[in-house]
Amino acid sequence: MRSFVCSVAVAVVCLAGPHAAPAESPSSEDGFVKIFDGESLEGWKLAEENTDAWQVEEGKLVCRGERCHAFYVGPLAPMKDFHFKAEVMTTPGSNAGIYFHTKYQPSGWPKHGYECQVNVSHKDPKKTSSLYAVENVSADDLAANGIQDNQWYTQEIIVTGRRIQLIVNGKTMVDYTEPEDKQAFDKNFERRLGEGTIALQAHDPKSVCYFRNLRVKPL
Repeated sequence: MRSFVCSVAVAVVCLAGPHAAPAESPSSEDGFVKIFDGESLEGWKLAEENTDAWQVEEGKLVCRGERCHAFYVGPLAPMKDFHFKAEVMTTPGSNAGIYFHTKYQPSGWPKHGYECQVNVSHKDPKKTSSLYAVENVSADDLAANGIQDNQWYTQEIIVTGRRIQLIVNGKTMVDYTEPEDKQAFDKNFERRLGEGTIALQAHDPKSVCYFRNLRVKPL
């Protein structure tokens, strides 16, 4: 009897073995390409002003200092339709930004493309995941979704045709379709879709923000 029980047990283990772990599901990251290696600024070009505002620390891009923009100049640039993802963390009172469809410039605020705001508690009322000055997210919107300083959140930017989606931690904060006859933002800023690159913003010396796991999927 003992021999029979052991035989049955072995048979059960053998049958269960291949099914003990669920089949591996396709990766949600299929098609994404890293655009920051976590060790250097390879593939990025800093504006010529205040270049010490950007540092690479323990796998993170860190901005702390006077205004300076870091422009992606790697092999995926320029981009038209794409899906961008990054993990972002703000510190209290900090402001930064993620520009897209923009172009390199040596100084000043980027004149081309749109900005996805990075700001949880800075005095600017346009908060994280706002399409800056086009469709704005409020502090209440962030609080309702549990977005806080000193905590990592995932920011996604999706551009398809004339549609822009800005998503935080899986929650769509902005879904904007640019009118075909959209005029320039104002005389100083050409805020329209076309094609261009990603740029990260160091805003001011009191703002410290962190970026990691930056990746893009061309669409």
